[in-house]
Amino acid sequence: MKEWWIQVGLLSVPLLAVYLHIPPPKLSPALHSWRASGRYFTYKTQTIFYRDSSGALGSSDIVVLLHGFPTSSYDWYKVRGPHKHKVWTVYEHNKTGCVLINSLCLSNGGIFPETHYPRFIQKILKDGGLLSPIITRLMNYYFFSRGLGAVFGPYTQPSAVEYWDMWTAIRTNDGNLVVDSILQYINQRKKHRDRWIGALTSTTVPLHLIYGPLDPVNPYPEFLQLYRKVLPMSTVSVLDDHISHYPQLEDPVGFLNAYLNFINSF
Repeated sequence: MKEWWIQVGLLSVPLLAVYLHIPPPKLSPALHSWRASGRYFTYKTQTIFYRDSSGALGSSDIVVLLHGFPTSSYDWYKVRGPHKHKVWTVYEHNKTGCVLINSLCLSNGGIFPETHYPRFIQKILKDGGLLSPIITRLMNYYFFSRGLGAVFGPYTQPSAVEYWDMWTAIRTNDGNLVVDSILQYINQRKKHRDRWIGALTSTTVPLHLIYGPLDPVNPYPEFLQLYRKVLPMSTVSVLDDHISHYPQLEDPVGFLNAYLNFINSF
């Protein structure tokens, strides 16, 4: 019996070495085209990717889309912010060179630590210690797609091609190896809760939330009740019952209409 375990161990070592050195998948034509249409700028030592798209002819308004923690850079670009949520802002430059934010639109995110329920793997990674680098290296497409699918609605699941593009994007530049460090936003949000929520309660610009009520990370009605209590000045758009954690992907038309109704209301 002891010799059998030794043989298994000897066989596992080279197999594990091969697995850990599997190169990331190649970009699909669509993903390659998307990346080729973007640009880069350098902030300190970080190279940041972004896309700049033209809007309505003659309009001077600019909409900035931010996401605190992306599942895939195919859908948004990464910035370090106070919350894990999507932010749509309309802003303009004044004569002093400062940026004036005219409105703020939030979407399904763990704004409040007390109503935020991270997935099991997120809990492990954010506090995993020595386990985290092991898990991030053993992460594969199967577990990635299963975990991601759990926070999409049952009728709005990504296609196989979309799942693969997301996995390809997260593997690019070894992005999977830093997931545990990025997840520290969960601990930081709890630590800085009062200051970060205070920034929202004290804002004077129009504030809006677009919400998918099937979201298991920020469940209905607990999250929405607290949001309306803490931010009564904010307006809210609740999408259809089957929309979950990624409303901008699951119901893009409904999401766009909700946003347009918001910015046309003031």
